[in-house]
Amino acid sequence: MTELESDTLQAALQRHAIELPPEQVEHLDRYCKLVWDWNTKINLTRHTDYEKFVSRDLVDTLELSKLLAEGEEVLDVGSGGGVPGVLLAILRPDLHLALCESVGKKAAVLEQIVRGLDLPTPIYACRAEHLLGDFRFDAIVARAVGPLWKMLKWFEPHWLYIGRLLAVKGPKWPEERGEARHRGYMGKLNLRTAASYPLAGTKSDSVILKIWPKGAPER
Repeated sequence: MTELESDTLQAALQRHAIELPPEQVEHLDRYCKLVWDWNTKINLTRHTDYEKFVSRDLVDTLELSKLLAEGEEVLDVGSGGGVPGVLLAILRPDLHLALCESVGKKAAVLEQIVRGLDLPTPIYACRAEHLLGDFRFDAIVARAVGPLWKMLKWFEPHWLYIGRLLAVKGPKWPEERGEARHRGYMGKLNLRTAASYPLAGTKSDSVILKIWPKGAPER
């Protein structure tokens, strides 16, 4: 048995100096086992050990959670295997959280995962733009769903229904911002770096970008 195979979630949390209530650790461990089991049948994640899960998935989600106020209505776009949406549902049960995944097979798996974790989290098997208008969200969260310009193109007609977009990005985010500006999607929007933190295993940082319409209050 390799070192990674004998690892535990608690050990990985300790390595990264992350303290969580025991019930959340248990819930997160159940999530890992469910998503890794499904991953043998359908491609959901490349992070299939506790070290990658904690250092990438959990760290990103914990940083996002700091930017969300109690009781906010939040939509996770392109949920895939449930990061950050399912993890936010475990860490922040006060949030009114919904998950959106346009790939039908992945949405069906998310339903099974959420049911297996007893989470009251609705799953929408559609593109996020199709929900806006029928629903309004205080925040939309997005991680690994595409370049910044593409997300801004999707949401361009819908900012009346979005309080702010929180997008997890890697060290190349300035180039993505430049491309979005070049394509004309930044003219009516504010953007600032809401969080910056080390990207595990590199000398670079991850960031969370906050984007909201000009003239609207910053939240």
